[in-house]
Amino acid sequence: MTSRDDIFKRSPELLTPVALAYERRLKRYGDTPKGVFWKNALWQRRRYEILIRVFDDAANAGGLTIHDFGCGYGALFDFLADHPAMRSSCYIGTDMCAGMIETASVRIDDPRALFVRHLTATETADYTFVSGTFNMHMGADTTEWSTYVQESLLRLWKRTRRGLAFNLLNVAASEKYDGLYYAAPDDYLAFAHKHMDSDAELIVEPPLPDFTIFARRRDD
Repeated sequence: MTSRDDIFKRSPELLTPVALAYERRLKRYGDTPKGVFWKNALWQRRRYEILIRVFDDAANAGGLTIHDFGCGYGALFDFLADHPAMRSSCYIGTDMCAGMIETASVRIDDPRALFVRHLTATETADYTFVSGTFNMHMGADTTEWSTYVQESLLRLWKRTRRGLAFNLLNVAASEKYDGLYYAAPDDYLAFAHKHMDSDAELIVEPPLPDFTIFARRRDD
């Protein structure tokens, strides 16, 4: 079994099939929810509505750095653009796919938005969002993929000052598809409590087939 220390040495091998699948999807469907494998715009938006509950009251004053890890074509920025939290704020979208970053950069002309191609976070943010980023493993070993997901989340947490919000497909989902990663909500809630030293919260809201975890820094 690959250790946490070694998993990122394996990440190019793990992620190349995933990146190619997303590039093909983008070419077929363009900058739409289907272009990033979401079922429809309604469910995409519903996920964003849940994720931003991680904001506390102070976040509405703006002046934040917000990181969208696995940003795709930048749909989360569209959703956040007029939110109070984006006043005088900076949004950083990170994605491993060159096509996604190019599409987002061309599509979004806003000085608050920056898009970078990378496998990990390169900047520290007040809030980090991860929506659907780890759903597709394209047949990778499930145990190894779980190790990759958890190590990625820990790296993101280290670069998050206030709150991390992420979602994963629920192992209890009524429909399952090959090539996708399904996880147990309670396992990831326990993971957040144990390894992130955070006030963690679990949200499950059917009919969405996923669950959301909030990890918030504790007040000193």
